[in-house]
Amino acid sequence: MRILVIEDEAKTAKFLQKGLGENGFVVDVAGDGLDGLHMAQEVEFDLVILDVMIPSLDGWQVLSRLRHSGRQMPVLFLTARDAVHERVRGLELGADDYLVKPFAFSELLARARSLLRRTPPRGQEAIRMADLEIDLLRQRATRAGHRLELTSKEFLLLSVLARRAGEVLSRTLIAESVWDMNFDSDTNVVDVNVRRLRSKVDDPFPLKLIHTVRGAGYVMESQA
Repeated sequence: MRILVIEDEAKTAKFLQKGLGENGFVVDVAGDGLDGLHMAQEVEFDLVILDVMIPSLDGWQVLSRLRHSGRQMPVLFLTARDAVHERVRGLELGADDYLVKPFAFSELLARARSLLRRTPPRGQEAIRMADLEIDLLRQRATRAGHRLELTSKEFLLLSVLARRAGEVLSRTLIAESVWDMNFDSDTNVVDVNVRRLRSKVDDPFPLKLIHTVRGAGYVMESQA
C-alpha cells in the first residue's frame, strides 16, 4: 500500500513517514499543495493524508482539483481547525475522514487502515455488468460509454454492490462496508445514498441494475 502525505510541517511529515513506514506502508511526502497535487495526479496512491493549511495551494484546493480531475483515492484531512463548518466543507469536497491536530498516531493509523479496507483490492481490475463498466484501479465507472461522475463514497457503494452482484446486501452490511459504521435503524444514510447512486447509474438508462428487496436490502443485477 502506498500513501502520500502532504504536510508542510517537516517534523510532522517525518513523524508520519517513519510511523507509517514501520507499519508496512510505502510513504511519499510533499511539502506544499502544488507538489502534492502533481504527485497525486501522477502516481496511483492508495491513500492521501492531506493537511489543510499548506503553502501554494491549501488542502481545500488540492482536494477539489483532485476530485475534478477524476482521482478518487481516499483522502484523510489533517487540520488544527475543529469548526464544524470546516469539517463539513471538507466532507462535501470529497474527503473521506477528518482528524484534528494534535492527534495520537495510533488513531491516525486506525483511520488510515479503515479507509484502506474500504478501497477495492488491486487484484481485481474491472467489473462489467450489461453496459456498466467499473475500473477498480482508476476508480472510474462508465455506463453505455458515458463517464459516471461519482463521489468517492458513491464509487465505493457501487463497487460493494457490483462485487457481490446477485446477492441481496442488507443495509447493515452496506453501512459497515462503505461507512465503517454500525447501522442505526433511525438513520437513512444507506437509502439516501443508494437513491443518489441510482440517479446517476440507473435513472438515465432504460435497463435498471440496482434493485430494492423489500425488508431485506439491495441487490445489483441485470434482469434483462
